Amino acid sequence: MAAISPWFSSPLSFSNPRVSKTITDSRRCSSISAAISVLDRTNEEEHRISSRDHVGMKRREVMLQIASSVFFLPLAVSPSFAETNASETFRVYTDEVNKYEISIPQDWQVGQAEPNGFKSITAFYPQETSTSNVSVAITGLGPDFTRMESFGKVEAFAETLVSGLDRSWQKPAGVTAKLIDSRSSKGFYYIEYTLQNPGEARKYLYAAIGMATNGWYNRLYTVTGQFTDEEYAEQSSKIQKTVKSFKFI
Repeated sequence: MAAISPWFSSPLSFSNPRVSKTITDSRRCSSISAAISVLDRTNEEEHRISSRDHVGMKRREVMLQIASSVFFLPLAVSPSFAETNASETFRVYTDEVNKYEISIPQDWQVGQAEPNGFKSITAFYPQETSTSNVSVAITGLGPDFTRMESFGKVEAFAETLVSGLDRSWQKPAGVTAKLIDSRSSKGFYYIEYTLQNPGEARKYLYAAIGMATNGWYNRLYTVTGQFTDEEYAEQSSKIQKTVKSFKFI
């Protein structure tokens, strides 16, 4: 599996200057690899030590990519187009290459961001200046991962992911991450949580994480929507509907 670009230290190249402040703020979150190490202790009775360490290392790599996808939001993008079918307030965006479709608000824009270690990142965002958006990040997986349960049950998966993002215990305190809810449905793990840097607005994040194959190898799809406290009333249901609409084709 490809190494992960150090999202917390290297500059990100995007085409939209209005998101640069949010990206800079996101870099305040430090590396999460230490927290992800708890995954090494799962399934100890099922594998020999050497095999367990190998799988544990791969879990850490994948979990780091899942977590780092949060900090590409909102994504600065270049225009991208796809065939769509209009409805009253939503339209269907279809990605024929990566074999998925998702319903997005009718007036939202679509674009691509630089992958930076991912197979692909696609962003969906309002035309007006806003921190609300939804992204689809695709990560390659090895043969050890055949379904979401390969990462453990959804409750443990969510706790590990969110606790790995939390830096409220540091001095000075860093980002505070809190898990709100997690559940499994139809092959997807759904996770709802918040992130808040000291002195800044709290961000709500709603993610759907699922797995599919392109015929040659498995891929992990992380669909993440976010909005702030100020945008909760206007954007909450809209973004959750968008994330939940994601499906493979």
